Amino acid sequence: MPANKKYLTRSPWLRLSKILAGTLGGYVVMLSFHLVLTLFLPTEVVVITGFITGYLLWALLLLWAFVAQNVWRVWLMYLLLATAFSLLYGQASTL
Repeated sequence: MPANKKYLTRSPWLRLSKILAGTLGGYVVMLSFHLVLTLFLPTEVVVITGFITGYLLWALLLLWAFVAQNVWRVWLMYLLLATAFSLLYGQASTL
């Protein structure tokens, strides 16, 4: 059964933005989150479990980009999360 047309994105730019937000934005958030985990856990543990948890987190972030109504809020949330994780990692690594 085909999808109802009123729920589909009509603009190709919004569709492209959702794809890029889910793939690239989700990947950056996932990487920065795992960098912060290395501050609290041994690096070897984070690398080993990152193969599974990284893929699961990235898949959830990818799914959220497509389910969300407003793609610009998704971009903003991914930007805020990635910046917060990166700043936390940067501040802790300089100490």
